[in-house]
Amino acid sequence: MSERSERITSALKDLGSIPPLPIWPGVVARVVQGARITLSVVELPPGGVVPEHRHENEQIGICVTGSLTFRVGDEKRDIGPGGTWRILADVPHEVETGPDGAVVIEVFSPVRDDWNAIEPAPEASPRWPAEA
Repeated sequence: MSERSERITSALKDLGSIPPLPIWPGVVARVVQGARITLSVVELPPGGVVPEHRHENEQIGICVTGSLTFRVGDEKRDIGPGGTWRILADVPHEVETGPDGAVVIEVFSPVRDDWNAIEPAPEASPRWPAEA
């Protein structure tokens, strides 16, 4: 089984065994695909920018570490650990990270099929969760 197909079909994995996908410059996501939803743990670099974009997928997320400034439609807010967001389908949004970057968990519905074509980045340990 190829690494890509295992990424999509394996039922049980540790986050560190999921290859990071480069979804924006400097931004990687470790992705778990379901039949109708996508779960991703996204690592954003310090001072990183995800430019305004929109997609058909609804998106819900929570900041786990770091800080970011999120704009969803006309609403803009600084978010830290525990802050959440909800983005309905086709609503423009953008993100800028603070000086320490951020790690966020996001869920998309329907699945992010567009991410299936992305080649994994070189293996690296996830920034979250911190090793005990």
